[in-house]
Amino acid sequence: MSLLKPGQLMLLLLPLLLISPLVAVATGAADIAPYDVAQAIGRALSGAPAQGLADRIIIELRLPRVLLAMLCGAGLAVSGSVLQSVTRNPLADPYLFGISAGSTLGAVLALTLGLAGLGLPVCAFLGSLIAVFVVMVMARDGQVEGLILAGVAISFLLSSLANLALYFGDSQAIQAVLFWNLGSFSRASWGTLWIPATVVLSALVIIHQFQRPLQALMAGDESAHTQGVAVVPLRLGMLLLTALITASLVAYCGGIGFVGLMVPHIVRMLIGAASGATIAATAAFGAVMMVWVDLLSRQLLGNQELPVGVVTAILGSGFFIALLVNRRRRMA
Repeated sequence: MSLLKPGQLMLLLLPLLLISPLVAVATGAADIAPYDVAQAIGRALSGAPAQGLADRIIIELRLPRVLLAMLCGAGLAVSGSVLQSVTRNPLADPYLFGISAGSTLGAVLALTLGLAGLGLPVCAFLGSLIAVFVVMVMARDGQVEGLILAGVAISFLLSSLANLALYFGDSQAIQAVLFWNLGSFSRASWGTLWIPATVVLSALVIIHQFQRPLQALMAGDESAHTQGVAVVPLRLGMLLLTALITASLVAYCGGIGFVGLMVPHIVRMLIGAASGATIAATAAFGAVMMVWVDLLSRQLLGNQELPVGVVTAILGSGFFIALLVNRRRRMA
C-alpha cells in the first residue's frame, strides 16, 4: 500500500527542486546568502556582467557543480528503475552490466597514456559503450538471465584489466584514477555540462514515453506479450538507453553507486509501482537526494572534500542489507 498519492509526492518534491540547489550553491568554504545567490543567477540569466568575486564563485564554480549533481541523481535513479523493471530484479542498478567497470578501464588507459583534459571523459565514455556492446552481443536473445550473467562476467573482466593497467602505471595516474573512480562533481564546468545534460534529458524523455510498456514488462514476458509489447526490442533498447545515461555520467562524475538501487525503491514505497508518475518522481527524488549528498560530502571533513561515491556507498550498503533482510522475512 502506497503512503502518498503521486500528486502529493510531486508537490513535496517541486519546492525541494528549487530550494535544494539554492542552499547548495550558497554553502561552501565562503558562505553566500541565498538572496545574493538568487540575484547573481538572475543577473547571469539576463546577460548582465558579474558583480564581484561572489558572482564568479556562484556562476562559474558552484552552479555547474550543482546542476551536474542533479543530472547525475536523476539519471542514475531512473536508470536503476528501468533496469529493475526490464530484469525484474529488485537489486539491479546501472552498474550491473559492467558500465562502471568499462568507464574505469577507459579512464585508466587515458591517464596511463597521458591523455588529459577531454581525453579522460571520452575514453571513459567509450569504455562504457564497449562494455554494453559486448554484453548485448553475449545475450542477443535479450533474456533476463543471459543479460545479468553477461554483465557480471564483463564487469569482472574489465575490472581486472583496469587493475592490470594500474599495476603498470605511475603513482600519479593511480591517485587520479582512485579519486575519479570514487565519484566527484569537482570537474563540473559549463564547457562540458551540455554533454551529460543532452544525453540524460533526451533519454529521460524517451523512457517516459515507454513507461506503460515497462510496467507491463514487470508482470512477466508472457503477460507483456499479450498486451502487445515487443519484449526483446524493448528490453535491449532500454538497456542501451540506461547505458548511455550511465556512461555519460560516469565519464564526468566517476563511479557513484547505489543511487539507482535506493531511489526507485523509496519512490515505489511512497507511491507504489503502478503509478504513471513513477519516472518523473524517481528523477526528481534522485536529483534532490544527490544535491544533498554532494553538499554533505563537501561539509563533513571541513576543508577536505569527501568523494561522493563514498557517501552513497555508505548509505546504499545499509539500504541494500535492509532490502535483503526484508525479503528474507517475507519469504519466511
